[in-house]
Formats: sequence, structure tokens, C-alpha cells
Amino acid sequence: MTIAMTNPVSVPGVKPSSLHHDSHRELLFSLDERGVAPARPDAIVVPHGRSAAYLKHAIAATKELNTRLIVLCSVRASATEAILAAKRAGVQMTALDFRLLPARLVPEFRMDSLLRGDRFHRATDTSSKRNLALLLALLSGWEKIVYLDDDIVLPQPDDLGRAARLLDRFPVVGLNNAGMPDNSVVCHARRDAGGTQDTFVGGGALAVGRSAFDSFFPNIYNEDWFFLLGEQGLRPTGVIGTARQEDYDPYRDTRRARSEELGDTLAEGVFGLLDAGRGLDQATEAYWRRFLKDRRRLIDETIEQVHDAIIEPGQRARMVDALKAAIGRNKLIEPALCVQYMQDWRQDRADWRRHCRLLTTKHRRAVGDFDKVLNVLGLGSLAQHSG
Repeated sequence: MTIAMTNPVSVPGVKPSSLHHDSHRELLFSLDERGVAPARPDAIVVPHGRSAAYLKHAIAATKELNTRLIVLCSVRASATEAILAAKRAGVQMTALDFRLLPARLVPEFRMDSLLRGDRFHRATDTSSKRNLALLLALLSGWEKIVYLDDDIVLPQPDDLGRAARLLDRFPVVGLNNAGMPDNSVVCHARRDAGGTQDTFVGGGALAVGRSAFDSFFPNIYNEDWFFLLGEQGLRPTGVIGTARQEDYDPYRDTRRARSEELGDTLAEGVFGLLDAGRGLDQATEAYWRRFLKDRRRLIDETIEQVHDAIIEPGQRARMVDALKAAIGRNKLIEPALCVQYMQDWRQDRADWRRHCRLLTTKHRRAVGDFDKVLNVLGLGSLAQHSG
């Protein structure tokens, strides 16, 4: 196995004056798959929101790695249907109806309060599902879990096992994104208009070791990027194998661009600092003022590039509408909000760790036993099992 990491200050395709970068891949440890034997994670976790048919790749990976599957259901997903699919495949699954989750089991964060009732609020539960999985793993005494979204296809299911194997060396290991790029609407438009735009690792296919259970997923777009952060920078993060995102139309509804813009701005701003070898403490109000100006210039330039590109007229109109929605939302972002968000994030990290310690102490007699953990957390009656 070989490990390669190039100088994070030198990012291809980035103008020296630009604070917004085309790629953050230089921050990752790119891993050679040769010689990496798959390991058995303690569980594969799927934040599930669609029909049980979308679980087929998670079920295949569970069978391949001889582990358990935890499926957290809401929106259009049914725990009962998920269990039936698992029984037919002969895999061990625990499915929970996430809509019935006991109050305050997954804590509410300061960042949620900052954005509640605001036009920046994001009404999704993926982050909370991932956070619940961290609590279950911590109390159950697990060492390695793997997240897999229900819209991810695995060309080689044992790539998850290879990522899990590398958790002996890295706190987190992601799979390379293939197929539909896992990007924001703005980044999709940059690429589709002929620009350079890379992808990063994400929570859709991510192996997480016990040393990273002290982090959490905030309820914001690019929540997985924030999960990867330590106090001053990115945790050592490996990337191996391949996960393919299923196709979707990023320009179908302008609400997608609006809902992504705050999280995309914050994450790109923070990771731009890391690219330049700087710490998170340098994300000052003055920095955010410059970054927001740079971000708006970038979106304006992308709109111009879309107009000039050879694109079907209907698609061009949808792209422009989406980009205008993004820049309209961006103009509502103030530097002070960015600073406050990062301050709240730091405090929420401390609160999360405190919450984990309290639960571990309160339920110490159940620690290490998954079934007991479900019961003491009030989830036993909500859980369905395939075997």
C-alpha cells in the first residue's frame, strides 16, 4: 500500500488571487488499493428516505462484509419494508422509524438555534440520523462503522471493507466519488459550463473509526465536511475505492441552490483556508468579507460562462435560474453570521462530547451490548430486526 499527499498550498487550477478553490483533494491521503484486504466494520449505516429497492447496494455490501446493517427510516422509507428486503437477502438488519425518535436523544445544537426560522434553515434529518449512529456505535463499544447513502452505487462492495481496514491508520476514510459528481449546484454549473471542478469525499460513502466519534454532523449542507474537521484543521482523511452517485438533475428546482448556499459558502471558505496551510482561527470577519465578495464574483462569472457555453436552451435557462437563486441567497449572508456560525460550531463540538460522556456514564451497564443500548435509549420498541 502506498500513501501520497502533495503540498496543500499548491492547488491546480486556482488563481492566486482567488479564495474559492476548484479542488481540495490535496488535503487528502490518496491510498493505493493494492495489498489492502477488506475488514469487517461493526455496522453499515444507511440514512434511508426512499423505497426499500434503494437498499440493494447496502444489502449487498452487508452480505459481502458479513456485518450488520442499520437503516434509519423517514420521508418515504418504511422500516417494515426494509426488514422484509433484508430477510429476503438473508442479512442482519436493524431498522428504526426515525420519526419516532425520543426527544433530545440527539441534542439540538447552537447552530440549529442560530438558523431556526431563518431563510437559511435546512429541513432535513440526514445529519441527525448520522449523529444517532455515532451514539449507537459509541455506546455499543464499536470501533468501525461505515456510512452509505441509499443513492450510492458500489461497483465493488468490498471497497467499504478496504476503507474500514484503513481506519487502523486514519480516523476517517472516504470512497472516491464517481458517476454523478457529488457537488453543490454552483459547482455543477461551473463544470457543466466548461470550468474545472473537482469532488471531495463525503458522508455518502464514509468509514469512521472510534477516534472520530467525538465529532458530529451539523444540520447544514456540506455537513460531512464539518464532521471531518478537528479543532484547527482537517483530521487525517484517507480516500480509496469508488462509490458512484446516482444521477439527478441539480437544476430542477431552484430551492436546492438556495438551501445549499450557506453551507457551501462556509465549507468552501473554511477549506480554502486549509488549502493555503492556514488554521480555522483565521476565519475572521475580515476574511469572510473577502471570501463572500470572491464567491459572488465566481457565481456571476459562472452565469456568464453558462450563457457562452454550448448548452441546450432549456437547460441553460434552468442553470441560470439556479445560479441566480444561489447568488440571491448569498447576498443575504453577512460576514458576522459566518463568524458566529463557526463560534457556535466550536461550542457545539464541546457540547457533543459532553453529551456522549453523559450518556456513556448514565447507561454504563448497557455499554458494549447493542440490544441493551437500544432499550436504555428508548429505541427498543421502535426497532425491527431481520434476525
